[in-house]
Amino acid sequence: MPPEPDQIDALLARVRFTDDGLVPAIAQQHDSGEVLMMAWMTGDTLRETLTTGRAVYFSRSRGERWAKGDTSGHTQQVREVRLDCDADTVLLLVDQVGGACHTGDRTCFDADVTVVSA
Repeated sequence: MPPEPDQIDALLARVRFTDDGLVPAIAQQHDSGEVLMMAWMTGDTLRETLTTGRAVYFSRSRGERWAKGDTSGHTQQVREVRLDCDADTVLLLVDQVGGACHTGDRTCFDADVTVVSA
């Protein structure tokens, strides 16, 4: 069940967007904790995400909104939306269908550990 409009407005009022109106969003698999990807959101795409339950982002390179899976079929159904302590990053807990990365991989992050510090 989507949140009520006043709940959405309250959440959006808390978000600290950048000067160009964006906020980073991390998508994480809701049941495994696997970090899938990072993308950008505007107030409009965050509102659409909250309203529809489907992850919608903003492409900085194309300068337009994009709903995850429109072209690939690899969708993200949003289970929870959280803000970090500074309200300047959004965490989406999602149910990922297919790959999250534009390459088709499950995650945008390296499968192999590249650096380990002691």
